[in-house]
Amino acid sequence: MGAEGFGRVALIAGGTRGIGRALCLDLAGRGWHVAACYRENREAAAALGAELDGRGLAASCIQADVSKADVARDLVRRVETEYGRIDALIHCIGAYHRVPLLEESIEGWLGMFDHNLHPVFYLSRQAASGMMRRGWGRIIGFSMINADQQAAQPFVTAHYIAKIGVLVLMRSLARVLAPYGVTANSISPGFIETGSVPEEILAQSGRNIPAGYIGSPDDVVGAVRYLLSDAARYVNGTNIHLSGAWGI
Repeated sequence: MGAEGFGRVALIAGGTRGIGRALCLDLAGRGWHVAACYRENREAAAALGAELDGRGLAASCIQADVSKADVARDLVRRVETEYGRIDALIHCIGAYHRVPLLEESIEGWLGMFDHNLHPVFYLSRQAASGMMRRGWGRIIGFSMINADQQAAQPFVTAHYIAKIGVLVLMRSLARVLAPYGVTANSISPGFIETGSVPEEILAQSGRNIPAGYIGSPDDVVGAVRYLLSDAARYVNGTNIHLSGAWGI
């Protein structure tokens, strides 16, 4: 277990499934104290808790709907009270649905922003003050591949706009927080094999990826490890494309 990061505290929004789950297991295994929040999937949280216990690792799985500003505020306060601080905030919730733009409902439209963009702001503004005070911190938001191209996306329009918003928010936070030793960066994944996409779709998509294969959660873990490390102290406001050169 490396010394870097040992004893630090990470709050991972969406930390019980997919990419978030992989990050939770990796950071806990490297000596971080991890709090993973989830909205409603208690089964996934219980499974993660059992795996952590089986490995002898300690982490908290906390039910919290961080699309609500007061819940996000209370979550940050709870983690800071329990662990003393938050060194890294990682928001990897990526809820989306496919629907033709003109058939999108008002509820569906608002929901994409409520789960993909607004919580990043709610959590960041609460966690930032402690990071600024201590002179060290890492904020990582997850966008999506080609969001920086602002391309037409007629079937996932609201989701795509929200992910563009994550890029702008991270860059803005970087400008505000850099004087205090805090970095804010984005990661934009392409196709990652997390079990949430049908195998036939992954197989078809894989043929269009220049690298020739679908990414794994370990690929994301590697990028996050770097951004959390002291080696990335001067990397601020950037966006890492994680797609095997697909979509760029």
